[in-house]
Order: sequence, then C-alpha cells, then structure tokens
Amino acid sequence: MKKIKITVMRKARYDDLIAKYENPIEHACDLNEGQVFICEGWNKPAGFCDSAWDSLSPFVMTLAYGGEDIYDGWMKNKKSAMISCNDGFRPVSFLIEVTE
Repeated sequence: MKKIKITVMRKARYDDLIAKYENPIEHACDLNEGQVFICEGWNKPAGFCDSAWDSLSPFVMTLAYGGEDIYDGWMKNKKSAMISCNDGFRPVSFLIEVTE
C-alpha cells in the first residue's frame, strides 16, 4: 500500500452565509494552509479533521491501493486529486498525492 501526502492548499470563508444560516461556532477548523499530513495507507492521520476525512477518504483509499487517473484525465498528475471538505461555510481544499 502506498503512502499518501495530504496538503492543505486553501481555506475559504463565506461570512455572508455564516451570518445568514449558521449558529455561532467559536472554534470551527484547526487546519492551516501549507500544513501537511502523511497517511500510511488508508489510515486517517493524527490531528486530521474528522469531517474533512469523510470527504477525502475515498480518494485516499483509491490512491493508496494503486488507483490513478481519477475521473479520466482530471488532474495533471494522475496519482493525485484536489478535494474540498464538506463545510459549506468554511471549505478547505486539499491536494492528495501518492508519495514515491
């Protein structure tokens, strides 16, 4: 099984949606742009957001087990994927890559 590198690429925040729809949350996300996590196969890295893992884990599993070219030519690097977490108020984009 292959090691997978997950890099936090970008964090967004939609204050208009937060103000209109969300109940106040004091502490929502601990991740920082540029932060890197290494997965040993399909195991969630320590300190990684549970909600984000739910979004990323199918892609991590595919790449960890040798899959590539997800969605037929979507990524320039066939052994990678760009996936965002499922937080509609504060989405975080992650680059998932196979490490050689």
